[in-house]
Amino acid sequence: MRADAQRNYDHIIEVAGSAFTEHGVLTSLDDIACRAGVGPGTLYRHFPTRDCLIAAALSGSLDQLEALAERLQASDDPGAALDEWMLALANHLRTYDNLPESIAESFRTSDSPLRNTCRPLTSATSALVERAKEAGVLRDDVDYRDLFALVSSVAWASQRRGDKDAARMLALATAGIR
Repeated sequence: MRADAQRNYDHIIEVAGSAFTEHGVLTSLDDIACRAGVGPGTLYRHFPTRDCLIAAALSGSLDQLEALAERLQASDDPGAALDEWMLALANHLRTYDNLPESIAESFRTSDSPLRNTCRPLTSATSALVERAKEAGVLRDDVDYRDLFALVSSVAWASQRRGDKDAARMLALATAGIR
């Protein structure tokens, strides 16, 4: 990528992150282009879909989650590791308004860039769920998709209620999977 194109790309991601924080992931992409000082064609050339832009805006926080997952998979306490993971995942899903819905929708399309970006999260969730089941702290019939859906639902609901975080609702919701 040419230097000017890289600057535009990076600036669009920065502006998109701010716009998503302020207005959620359904904010107008044309408004993001305008705020970034580029034309819509430049935005769409770099990010052909909303999912592409959301995935790019989340890349830094996804890297942090992947590092956390690695640390938790080495934990001596699979139950506590799973609890910490679920809370971190729920808080991540609360990063932007309507993010849980966008991610859920992306999993219905096999080639969605947002789905592909989130794949390490589902892999980490699966590994942590299996460790917790082996340790006997999680029901045998729970799989990573159940947990991901539960955490997404809690993140969405706590966001809609205006809760500061998802910890309390997550604790209530996860009592049934123990």
